[in-house]
Amino acid sequence: MATSPGSKAHRVVRLLAALFVGTAIGSAAFTLAYAELPAYLGTDPLTCTNCHVMQREYDAWAAGAHANVATCSDCHVPHDNLVHKLVVKAEDGVLHGTKFTFNTYPTNIVIRDSSLAIANQACLECHAELTDSMYQAMGADETITCTKCHSGIGHDD
Repeated sequence: MATSPGSKAHRVVRLLAALFVGTAIGSAAFTLAYAELPAYLGTDPLTCTNCHVMQREYDAWAAGAHANVATCSDCHVPHDNLVHKLVVKAEDGVLHGTKFTFNTYPTNIVIRDSSLAIANQACLECHAELTDSMYQAMGADETITCTKCHSGIGHDD
């Protein structure tokens, strides 16, 4: 059953559609503002404490040797290109946001393998002078994994 453009039913449908779209846009804008989304595009370590479960990691970093030379993003976000950096930030944001929203963080937060690889690469880049000589002493099938021996560095140094 079609309605004519000037009919009362057509106006009601347009009003309901406008209310639905307006509510969706307003809810999305409120959620993004409440979650402080723009802050996550930057590199301020305090942003990581927006989620209360990261306070211990932030405090340990702030008291550690890396506090004056590296931010969370320096170690946990790839440096190869902007697109990869933004993809990882978005992926981590969705993961962390979901866990925070549904309160499903484990008691002890453990880094994912993909994030560990990014952090390891950051160590190798910043400490290249040291790690380059280590590579020369290794076999072809060996891989340097910095956190194998330095698991507390960054958060508990």
